[in-house]
Amino acid sequence: MIRNFYLEQIRTQLRIQPICALLGPRQVGKTTLARQLAELDFLGSVEFFDLENPADLKRLDQPMFALSNLTANLIVIDEIQYRPNLFPILRVLVDQPNFKTKFLILGSASRDLIAQSSETLAGRIGYIELPPFALFEVGHDAKLMLRGGFPRAYLSESDSDASGWLQNYIMTFLERDIPNLGFHIPPLHLHRFWLMLAHYHGQTMNFSELGRSLMISDQTVRRYLDILAGTFMIRILPPWFENLGKRQVKAPKIYFRDSGLLNRLLLITSQDELHRHPKLGAIWEGFALEEIIRFWHLRAEEVFFWSTHLTAEIDLLVFAHGKRIGFEFKYTDTPQLTKSIHTTLNDLRLDHIYLIYPGTKHYALNEQVTACGLSNWIQDVAPHR
Repeated sequence: MIRNFYLEQIRTQLRIQPICALLGPRQVGKTTLARQLAELDFLGSVEFFDLENPADLKRLDQPMFALSNLTANLIVIDEIQYRPNLFPILRVLVDQPNFKTKFLILGSASRDLIAQSSETLAGRIGYIELPPFALFEVGHDAKLMLRGGFPRAYLSESDSDASGWLQNYIMTFLERDIPNLGFHIPPLHLHRFWLMLAHYHGQTMNFSELGRSLMISDQTVRRYLDILAGTFMIRILPPWFENLGKRQVKAPKIYFRDSGLLNRLLLITSQDELHRHPKLGAIWEGFALEEIIRFWHLRAEEVFFWSTHLTAEIDLLVFAHGKRIGFEFKYTDTPQLTKSIHTTLNDLRLDHIYLIYPGTKHYALNEQVTACGLSNWIQDVAPHR
C-alpha cells in the first residue's frame, strides 16, 4: 500500500529543508515509506542506517567521517531517537555549502522526546508525523475500529491474528522500547498504568484519583502520561477556555490514539465483543475523533474539547478553514439536538457542529448542526484542508 499523501509531504519538506524527520509509533510503516520514496524518487542513490542494527551502529562510530564521505543523494537514518548525539553532526554537514545530500530521519518518539533536534537543527529540519492507517486511506470503518490502523494488525488474515499481534506489540513496547528510550520504569508498573488508563479513555483526567488507585504520586502519573503521549500511544486533549461567566473544566481528556491497542487492553478481540462492551460509546468517540484529526492533518495545538460544570460541552473543537467547528460523537442510529448543543453554539460562537454517528447518511438538524456518518463526512461533507 502506497501512502501517497505522506510521500508528498516528505517530498515537500525535502525540497525546502535539507533534513526531514518522519516521526510516528514503532511498526507504523516509516521504514516502508522511506524505501518507497527511495525507489520512486532517488533511483537507488540512497544509504540506509538502522540504529537497531549493530553493523550500522558500528559504521557510525565516526559519524562525521562516515556521513561526509557518502555519495548518495539521500541518507536515511532509522530509529534516530537512539543516537540524538548525531544531530550536531547533521547540522555541521548540511551547513556546508557543497554538501547536497538530503537526510530523512525516522523516529519512534515525538520531537519533544527528541528534544535536541528542535534546538540543534532549528531552521534546517521539517517534521512529519506518520500515524497508523486512517479511514480516508483504507475506507473500512468497522474493521479499522476493531483492529486499529497498525499495518500488521489491520492487514492480518483474521481478527484473532490481529489481536495476537497487538498483544505482542504491547509487551515489546513495554519491555524493550521504553527502556531503549532511557526510561527506567518496571514494565509491570507501566502495564498496570496503561490498563487503568484504558478505563479513563474519553474521560477528563483525574490525576489524584489515578495515582491513588495505583499508589503512585500525581507527579508520576503525569510523567507516565507524558511518556505515552511522546511515543504516540495516547492523546492528551486539552480543554479550551472561553471568556464566559461559567465554571469551565480545566483537566485534559485522555484518548488512546489507536483503537486496536485500546481494544486489546480491554480484552476485545471480535466485532461481537466490541458491540457488547460497556465502553462502546467511548471507543467510538475516540476512534471518530482521531479519524477527523487525521483527515484534516491537525496539529496538537489546533484541537481541543470544551466543557462546563453545567453539562454544556463539545467533544472536539477545531479551528480550520477560518472557522470554529465543533464535533459531537454519538454511538446511536438517530442523533438528536440537545440543550447542550444549543448552549455550546451560542457560548463558543461556533460556525457549525457535526454530530458524528456510525451511520451512512448526513442530514441537517438545523442551519448550524448536521448529523453525519463518519465515512460519509470524510467522503462527501468535509472540506479538504
